[in-house]
Amino acid sequence: MSETAQLGLPLLQPAQAQKHVTVNEAMARLDGLVQLVLQSVTRSTPPLTATEGQAWGVPAGAINEWAGQAGRVAIGVNGGWTFVQPKAGWRAHVLDRGEHALHDGSAWMLGHLTLAPSGAGVRIRVVEVDHLVGAGPLSTTGAVIPSHALVLGVTARVIGDMTGTLTSWSLGNPGATGRFGSGLGVSAGSYARGLLSSPMAFYTPTALELVAQGGDFAGGTVRMAVHYLDLTLPTG
Repeated sequence: MSETAQLGLPLLQPAQAQKHVTVNEAMARLDGLVQLVLQSVTRSTPPLTATEGQAWGVPAGAINEWAGQAGRVAIGVNGGWTFVQPKAGWRAHVLDRGEHALHDGSAWMLGHLTLAPSGAGVRIRVVEVDHLVGAGPLSTTGAVIPSHALVLGVTARVIGDMTGTLTSWSLGNPGATGRFGSGLGVSAGSYARGLLSSPMAFYTPTALELVAQGGDFAGGTVRMAVHYLDLTLPTG
């Protein structure tokens, strides 16, 4: 054996010279893989400088130093890159998505809590939007709740003061005013924690709806996050 079976760590060979080189390479790989944090799994161009110990999931079509390494984990070592093949069942946190990922043997599956051999599973997701509040009594987002989502709740924070004649506002979806909060503050830093008593299924893409109370909106910015579960299908 020239390397370990699980993590691909290089092994010392009998009568090997410069043993420290092999040991240091093994330690560097181990440092990058334990408590695995991937900076991204979609970036195809490597950083100009390889940061020591920083790990990336190399996507298909990667170029430059990552060319030909699709599907592997690239770890910055001594100013360059070492590559490790992940295996089914490995878990990582993907920083640029803010999600955990589970490897299915060929790719990183974002948000998966469970994953059957067929690809069926349960994912937990968060989708965020910064919404510019328009003038009037009502301000509606785009369709931020995805189709076939089991929504646990919606959180929100005012990141730019709400202006106008309103005294407060409510957050819901069309046909359900205030479902995720009412009597909410208008100053920056005010928030809503709209936890549903029972998770609710949405079968079509659905907008969020902000309703002014005691007056009208003139402007403002609200950051909102939809927290939900969804199901992935088995392969054919």
